[in-house]
Amino acid sequence: MTLAKLYSKIRSDGRLTPDEGLFVLQNSELLDLGEMANEIRFKKNPNPWVTWVSDTNPNYTNVCNIDCIFCAFYRHAGDEGEYTHSVDHMIQKFKESASKGVTTVLLQGGVNPALPFEYYLELVDRTVKEVPQVYPHFFSTSEIIGMAGVSGLTIPQVLRKLWDAGLRSIPGGGAEILADRVKKKISSRKGTSADWMNVMREAHRIGFKSTATMMYGHLETGEDVIEHLDSIRKLQDESGGFTAFVPWSFKPGNTPLEKIIPRYATSTRYLQMIAFSRIYLTNFPHIQASWFSEGKKIGQIALHFGADDFGGTLLEENVHAAANFINKTNIQECKVLIRESGFLPAQRTTLYEILDVDERGAAA
Repeated sequence: MTLAKLYSKIRSDGRLTPDEGLFVLQNSELLDLGEMANEIRFKKNPNPWVTWVSDTNPNYTNVCNIDCIFCAFYRHAGDEGEYTHSVDHMIQKFKESASKGVTTVLLQGGVNPALPFEYYLELVDRTVKEVPQVYPHFFSTSEIIGMAGVSGLTIPQVLRKLWDAGLRSIPGGGAEILADRVKKKISSRKGTSADWMNVMREAHRIGFKSTATMMYGHLETGEDVIEHLDSIRKLQDESGGFTAFVPWSFKPGNTPLEKIIPRYATSTRYLQMIAFSRIYLTNFPHIQASWFSEGKKIGQIALHFGADDFGGTLLEENVHAAANFINKTNIQECKVLIRESGFLPAQRTTLYEILDVDERGAAA
């Protein structure tokens, strides 16, 4: 096994095995990865576009009973600062967001056992009927597993009822690293990697689309990263239900894990993850760069390391903010950042349908 042979395999559209992937991940120069990833990006998405979505990421509750040590957001029932919003409150928030041009609401919360399953169904049903301007992209796998627990229904039954209420896609949160060695340490009460995979598999069977995510920069090794990427690649072969892959780095502020991992992952590591994921995930149509989680300049650079999407404008975001990590942008700045990077901003839907391409050209 040599890098030269593996690079040739990559450039001829070959698929790396897990062992080959680990060798490339551990031994490649960053610029070599970036160059190959950028080539693949333009094979898959040849237009000179970078897509973006006008979205917001509110939360309906921060009460949670699974105590992930990487999370600064959750509270227990009765804690100072804990909250659970009514459906009326959330619908009003969605209407306010729609009035500001938001087209997608990415909604997540804690796993709150006090909420009945009917709460979630009403939230979906009323969003679809009362705020048709926004697309509901609701509920992580952890929340869906929680719904099964409080309702006594199976995962497929829960998903079918959410589908019947009008939900059509779910976010990829809850994956972190799909390696149980790590999960037992950072989220022991959240379930196994197989639990996350099972929810996604059942969702895709019904017809849901979803993203796949990865949070790195904590206790994972290169082997764990490969295990994660290989798992979602296999499921994508099976279902074709993933629209995009979204990696981001662990933010330690105010988390229990901060005592062990006090520093952010480097920008170099982020660009490596973007580029390598574009190379390894041969069956994923899109890789999302994040101006939000990694900073605007690194997000721009990632667009030349294999990413073709710039994520959302995030009118509201609370989870990273709880970890003292805050970035803000707006629609105009998002488009400027894309043009400055040499691309045309293309507004999209949650499912990557193009709504509008700004043809004014790249910034000089």
